[in-house]
Amino acid sequence: MELKRVVITGLGALTPVGNTVPETWENIKNGVSGAGPITHFDASKFKTQFACEVKNFKVTDFIDRKEARKMDLYEQYALVAAMEAIKDCGWDLEKVNKNRIGVILGVGIGGIHTFEEEAGYYAVNKENGPKFNPFFIPKMIADIASGQISIQYGFHGPNYTTTSACASSTNAFADAFNLIRLGKADAIVTGGTEAAIWPCGVGGFNAMHALSTRNDDPEHASRPFSASRDGFIMGEGAGILILEELEHAKARGAKIYCEVAGVGMSADAHHITASHPEGLGANLVMSAALEDAEMKPEDIDYINVHGTSTPVGDVSEVKAITKLFGEHAYKLNISSTKSMTGHLLGAAGAVEALLCCLAVQNDIVPPTINHED
Repeated sequence: MELKRVVITGLGALTPVGNTVPETWENIKNGVSGAGPITHFDASKFKTQFACEVKNFKVTDFIDRKEARKMDLYEQYALVAAMEAIKDCGWDLEKVNKNRIGVILGVGIGGIHTFEEEAGYYAVNKENGPKFNPFFIPKMIADIASGQISIQYGFHGPNYTTTSACASSTNAFADAFNLIRLGKADAIVTGGTEAAIWPCGVGGFNAMHALSTRNDDPEHASRPFSASRDGFIMGEGAGILILEELEHAKARGAKIYCEVAGVGMSADAHHITASHPEGLGANLVMSAALEDAEMKPEDIDYINVHGTSTPVGDVSEVKAITKLFGEHAYKLNISSTKSMTGHLLGAAGAVEALLCCLAVQNDIVPPTINHED
């Protein structure tokens, strides 16, 4: 069968550097850091006391208070970003075939705040017997955000969540792309969401020695590829992209941001937390994407790298790029927007795909801030 072509027709973002796509893009272009002291909880006794939080977010500006109380913060972020993306894509919701529109999101951790609250309450009060909120499980599970979007809009197409740590929303994007080009859906709302800046999230990553501890200078703590890097900064938020079959988009006169040429997937199969020291998995996935797109390494001019600002990860990624691209690697535009947004964990790939889309459309390479040596 002939594979269908897939384009991006809508974008939505709720990030540490902006609560909309235009605001996020403007701050990314200007190299604005989203880092600052943690406000979600008292982090004064933690090794890391700062993060890249979403700012000035008032959920009741978008969602009814009663409904919002049934959602963990990561769900709220996803739904609000989806609202922007769906409005941006211009669908006539009275006319589109909702049976052919799906929702596939990537989530790395899910409702960790809900879990903390419920488990904490039980631990303190267990002598009185179990007492749990009836919305505990629905708020906590990782696949509820995609469900909330489908419920909001009545989309009956493929609906699920991919969970693959930092690659979660990139895998969701790849799945959405593949389903559309195979003719299984006309369009899919895809992307990722995360809200893990809570005691268990920060404490857990601190225990792994994964986070930067530059508490005296948060805005300059995320410094990908710098010799002085000491770990990543946790970020939060959501990025949503509308992937749509090309002819379906053209038939309704849709605005098209760009076309998706190909995707790849791989695994390091190396360690539970560390990337392969030679960048094996990264090399394989880029090679697979190029092959899928029927492109050569020389056809690429920009890479938005994972670039988390960790001592091991940044090195392995550079090795993967230089091995695959050879001499062309030195002609590439390469940047890490995590230097500004922090690491959004399961939502990272979606936000960075969105930024790549805007970079291509505007012919602007986003900067890497804080690189000094």
